[in-house]
Amino acid sequence: MAKDDYTVRSVHRGLNVLQAINRSGSARLMDISNATELPYPTISRIVETLVEMGMVEREPSSRRYRPTALVQTLSVGYQEEHALVSLARSHIVELCKKVGWPITITTRVGNRMMVRDSTHRLTTLTFNNYAPGYTLPLLECSVGKVYLAFCEDEERESIISSLDKLDETSDQDDTADQMARLLLRDDDILLKDIRSQGYAYHAYNQYTENPGKTSSLAVPVFADGKLAGGLGLIFFSSSMSVAEAAEKYAEEMKKTATAIGNSNEAGTT
Repeated sequence: MAKDDYTVRSVHRGLNVLQAINRSGSARLMDISNATELPYPTISRIVETLVEMGMVEREPSSRRYRPTALVQTLSVGYQEEHALVSLARSHIVELCKKVGWPITITTRVGNRMMVRDSTHRLTTLTFNNYAPGYTLPLLECSVGKVYLAFCEDEERESIISSLDKLDETSDQDDTADQMARLLLRDDDILLKDIRSQGYAYHAYNQYTENPGKTSSLAVPVFADGKLAGGLGLIFFSSSMSVAEAAEKYAEEMKKTATAIGNSNEAGTT
């Protein structure tokens, strides 16, 4: 293994571990290992390094680790799209009340989609509350697929190129991710279908707190004529198929996404 490859992989692993601890709020080493799919000895070394850096601390009288206030320094200089979240809030709450299922607003952060706001706390039809900051692999969620379909060609090529580079430094054989990438290159058939129907879906989501138990729909959200993110609806996989969900909810989701865009243009909620 080349030294440069090892360095990139170390950074990748370290950030994954920090994100896992930050998402959980407090976690044991085995929990972190399961969440990141990294070996326990590797997790132990990385967490020890994060403790030395002051980013993570061990809870008194326990074997759990939690982030410190120092992690906030990582967001200095980043301007979150507060306006979009603020304008979307009333609309996603209204949609949640109408359909019953939790609704999310997400934006792209690198090769992942990040939850900016959600209504999980407003409904009992959910297994977990996914708070702002939770991320999902871009190719393994409906909001990521819809983002790829509707973003500009140059941005799409940049995303796919960065995913390919990440594969070169990864030691994990993610067959599902590879298949998704092949679909994207098959003359953009998948993306053309998404653009044609105006929504994307993902069945049996694996990258959640309850793998396989939920599926999702997503539509694009535009602000000032530009793609801003995705509007997602999450439902129990056992309750209906993605085709049934699309028939029931896709049009309402599109109306909500349009209302959010119109609110942004008008500067009102």
